[in-house]
Amino acid sequence: MAGSVFGNQIKISTFGESHGPGLGVVIDGFPAGMELNEEDIQKYLDRRKPGTSSLTTPRKEDDKAEILSGVFEGKTTGCPIAILIRNTSQRSGDYSKIADIYRPGHADYTFDAKYGFRDYRGGGRSSGRETAARVAAGAVCAKLLSGMGIDITAYAAAIGPVTADLSVIDKKTILSCPSCMPDPAADKKAVEYIESCRQDTDSSGGIIECRITGAPAGIGDPVFMKLDALFAGALMSIGAVKAVEIGDGCAVSGMRGSEDNDGFRYDEEGKLYKTSNHAGGIMGGISDGSEILLRCHVKPTPSISLPQNTVSRNGSNENIVIGGRHDPVIVPRAVVVVEAMAAIVLLDSMLSNMTSKASKVIEFYSNDQ
Repeated sequence: MAGSVFGNQIKISTFGESHGPGLGVVIDGFPAGMELNEEDIQKYLDRRKPGTSSLTTPRKEDDKAEILSGVFEGKTTGCPIAILIRNTSQRSGDYSKIADIYRPGHADYTFDAKYGFRDYRGGGRSSGRETAARVAAGAVCAKLLSGMGIDITAYAAAIGPVTADLSVIDKKTILSCPSCMPDPAADKKAVEYIESCRQDTDSSGGIIECRITGAPAGIGDPVFMKLDALFAGALMSIGAVKAVEIGDGCAVSGMRGSEDNDGFRYDEEGKLYKTSNHAGGIMGGISDGSEILLRCHVKPTPSISLPQNTVSRNGSNENIVIGGRHDPVIVPRAVVVVEAMAAIVLLDSMLSNMTSKASKVIEFYSNDQ
């Protein structure tokens, strides 16, 4: 199976299935000398793991990170960093009745069409559980970015019809609200709405926004490796994400140039700044030094307990009611997945950027002698 490796200077390779012994990630190309322990990774995994609130699946997984290689005496060695997350709460029997039936909204049919075979136990590689491995890799990348003063904060901007007040983005509020909204009043409404979906044996979609501050100007490339294209590709690789916007996103199609263009000025200290940020911190595929704003549209959880039309792989028309343990909304647990993928893309792009100027290379090796 191709497509399990991501990145350029830093490559991550995820492995494992949702109902196998475990899953994990190998991070290749990470610089040596950064302090790293399992707790650095665990605090990210704890935000993604199931069973933490009424808004998530009751499946209980500790999601404990085990660093198998690439760290010695508390610091990265420059060798591949392997991280394992063991599965401890599989209930594969929940899926035995649908072994030959394609679930609507899932990758069952398309996976079978491609490979002629599929792991029906929760979707195998197509399961949302695969994102735990991405989060582990993102936690490692985010720590190095944090050491450079770069902060990545994602949150739920909307769940179903409930939209958060985004005038104040506070991390403590995001982490304390079950919906991961930065707005406690909207969080309460979102929880009520999700509970109504649950009572109707239905599910909800939503919007995740991610803000990156402290990223320098000049990151990304102007043609195929545009920074916004890399972010979009990475975020679209998250299974439930169906659309990605940068900055004003789709709204720019209804604007005039005079409304959309971001002006420039120098402040009293001679530092360049933008008078607005419609571009979302990326212009011409390259970061401009202002806040990077990413927005993901997440579909409703496809596993619902309502009757749905489907077919079997044997050629019969079927009706299906999906049982088992499922999230009524994907958004709260996907917030940290968005942060992780953003961290991987940005760090990878920054490392690639270190060779963009001959003067940088000469200066580095001159000072290294």
